[in-house]
Amino acid sequence: MLTSAIREIFRTNLGVKRGEKVLVFTDRPTKRDVLSEAERERWLRLRDVVMLVYETGRGFTRRCILHVYPSRGGHGMEPPEGLWKAAFGEKTVQELKAKRLLGPIIRKKADEETLSAAERVVRKRQRSAVRAVVALSNYSTSHTRFRDFLTRLCGTRYASMPLFDVAMFEGPMHVDWRELERRTRKIAGVVRSAHELRITTPAGTDLRVSKKRRKTLADTGNLRKPGSFGNLPAGEVFFAPVEGSAMGRLVLEWGPTRSFRSPMVMEVMDGMAEVLSGGDDYRDFLLEKFAEREENRNIAEIGIGTNDRAMRPDNILEAEKILGTVHVALGDNSSFGGLVKTPFHQDFVLFHPTVILRMRDGEERVLMKEGKLLHF
Repeated sequence: MLTSAIREIFRTNLGVKRGEKVLVFTDRPTKRDVLSEAERERWLRLRDVVMLVYETGRGFTRRCILHVYPSRGGHGMEPPEGLWKAAFGEKTVQELKAKRLLGPIIRKKADEETLSAAERVVRKRQRSAVRAVVALSNYSTSHTRFRDFLTRLCGTRYASMPLFDVAMFEGPMHVDWRELERRTRKIAGVVRSAHELRITTPAGTDLRVSKKRRKTLADTGNLRKPGSFGNLPAGEVFFAPVEGSAMGRLVLEWGPTRSFRSPMVMEVMDGMAEVLSGGDDYRDFLLEKFAEREENRNIAEIGIGTNDRAMRPDNILEAEKILGTVHVALGDNSSFGGLVKTPFHQDFVLFHPTVILRMRDGEERVLMKEGKLLHF
């Protein structure tokens, strides 16, 4: 069953054709990665999954390549130069380095002029880039220029699978892909017409955000069109709220891989989060991130889960896809319609939410009530 499920990634999700250049990559733990025993074991199991995916990919195309690099230590950080070479080609990276463009991008300190110059180089050599990517790194590359350049400039199809666990093949990956796409696109169509969202939960969250003129994106698992990008497992509708618009309070009961011993309470004002209390030792980690960069406090994303096979709350990759949940992310949103660039992006899932949409004509519409989607 495992091999059959992996084949679906290449056949159903990415639609890989014989002769296409495909990149499978992962990261490996380093001494700076502070992990629980359970997290370390899951990461080590990931190596076996990666090898199976790579070997399966070779059955679809002879041009399937594997790349492993040292962990970058966090979600949303740019991958190292070696992965850029594997994805874009040696000559593309040489030119980016010769023009002193790659370093600032990897450090997430590139200004608009640098990014524009880099885009011209990548566009010129876009045929050297891989056609499809299976990103099985522990830390997410979704919100990076690396991913953005591949999908937007080169037309690469990109499956992002951070924190992946082999058990997901029997859960959220074992889904009716056609029905998931239908449901997700229908919800996205409704959210697309909203100007503002209000999210409340029984735990105490009460948050308002504006989405005026912001794209509403649908993560459906269908990655067959050039430039497609999404998570596997898939199943969410998401957008980048207007910077400075988020107001209210967040009460978080779960972190990325475990529940908090006491809920973490955050005050949100003018689009920025401030930790007030709770969250056990994860609070200290978050405060460190906030101290590193002011942008890490940004309310970066609002997402709505749409996958009816997703169940686990202790793995953010699956948890944020659970049908009837909402997730809120902090940090970077520059790769999906926002304006904030920072080497940090972290999602948190809210359970049993009520979501009220304020539409363009001023009408209010209840999208979800205590975790139950209405009319879907």
